[in-house]
Amino acid sequence: MKPQIIPIENKFSNEIVDLILNIQQKEFNVAITIEDQPDLLNIQNFYYNGGGHFWGAFVNDELVGTIALVKFSDNQAAIRKMFVKKEFRGKEFSIAQQLLDTLIDYCQINGIDDLYLGTITVLEAALRFYERNDFVRIEKESLPDTFPVMSADNVFCHLKLKK
Repeated sequence: MKPQIIPIENKFSNEIVDLILNIQQKEFNVAITIEDQPDLLNIQNFYYNGGGHFWGAFVNDELVGTIALVKFSDNQAAIRKMFVKKEFRGKEFSIAQQLLDTLIDYCQINGIDDLYLGTITVLEAALRFYERNDFVRIEKESLPDTFPVMSADNVFCHLKLKK
């Protein structure tokens, strides 16, 4: 059962919101609402118009994972909205890996040399996943000035794509 990873836009907003809010609120008890994430209701403007992107992973026409890219300078971008439904996590499906690989391929084709992300300490498995993919934890003070920090984030990582 190989997932299909495709660019997704506003027409998938309801599915995206359902997937992400369920994981944030119910699974990890993060006090965040849709009001805190207006980007999810306007993917086109928030992600694509700035040179970023938004992908969804589908299994049997069901959205089971997302990853997004926010470009914040000519050659720097941030990973956002990396979520995979609990039942589809792990090596058996490798959905998170396929989503990340898709995003990194896009970065390399589009001249993005530095990739950053912010997350929260409770998402330990996610942090281990990023570290297995050569991301290095950095201090908040080391982020580029233009990095779009989310208020909840307290752990930051960097991946240098161009060696």
